[in-house]
Amino acid sequence: MPLAIRRLPPNDAPEALETTQVICHSQAMKWTLFSLALILAPACSQAEPMSATEFEAYVTGKTLYYGRSGEAYGAEIYHENRRVTWSFLDGECKDGTWYEDGPNICFVYDDRDDPQCWSFERGAGGLIARFENNPDSEALYEARDLDEEMVCLGPKVGS
Repeated sequence: MPLAIRRLPPNDAPEALETTQVICHSQAMKWTLFSLALILAPACSQAEPMSATEFEAYVTGKTLYYGRSGEAYGAEIYHENRRVTWSFLDGECKDGTWYEDGPNICFVYDDRDDPQCWSFERGAGGLIARFENNPDSEALYEARDLDEEMVCLGPKVGS
């Protein structure tokens, strides 16, 4: 539906402005605003990365669950002394440690030597994690701190 505006002659009294009608297709306006929000969201969400001190204060003693594209991605337990336990929520867990490398927080796990480096920032809903080994990858978002144990099955015996 097109935009229609009825203008009043300039000599009309200010009270006559109440009769001015502006009609627009509300669905089109909603989609326009939604599209604008999607375009501006990445630029607005670029905050300063957390320092190692800020990150450590935020995560130590927590189990954080992360999501990507609206789906569960994994969870990490943040122990004292920068120790971690990661799981893709498949029952298998990997122990490791983290350290600061410039603006990044890098994780090294027992089963691999190459560091996995991330930048973390605080968003409105929690942490936003960006994988710096591949900056084109999609960011992870903190889904929640459930305050419950993450399930780690024992080692595979007889496999």
